[in-house]
Amino acid sequence: MSRTLLEQWKDVAYNEKADRGQLQKFWGSYFQIEKEIYEQLLSNPDEEVRGTLKELAEKYNQTVMTMVGFLDGINDSLKEPNPIETMDEDTVVNLIYDKALLYKNMVGAKADWLYELPQWKDIFSEEELKALYKEQKLSTTIRKEKKIGRNDPCPCGSGKKYKHCCGK
Repeated sequence: MSRTLLEQWKDVAYNEKADRGQLQKFWGSYFQIEKEIYEQLLSNPDEEVRGTLKELAEKYNQTVMTMVGFLDGINDSLKEPNPIETMDEDTVVNLIYDKALLYKNMVGAKADWLYELPQWKDIFSEEELKALYKEQKLSTTIRKEKKIGRNDPCPCGSGKKYKHCCGK
């Protein structure tokens, strides 16, 4: 059975046996390509980009494999996810993204080269960008609730100390 395009992409991109320098060079090159595609997408944020995988690769002047990687990265931010697990060159895919979700996912991925793109300032105000950034950061912050002390009033509302009520 032949491997899917996504499996082939992951074999290259996440190859644990590859030389570390080669892998860094690969990702450095990929991140630059990714940035260029996002610059184009964000320049016309309301355009509904659709086409076969091969057509989109040609539109953005990329290889099919690079486009597979790009689709893998943006899929969680799309209004209608693509069938990336099973797609081939002739599968019709889309790049119709939820703007706020895309921005927050870029922040979540710590991809500052993407969420700091100047095109975002044409889509959202400075205040909106700060609010989306803060919302994403807070969504991943783990907060511990204040622990109830033995001598604190019981949270059940009985009026007794916790140690004499629910803390027994």
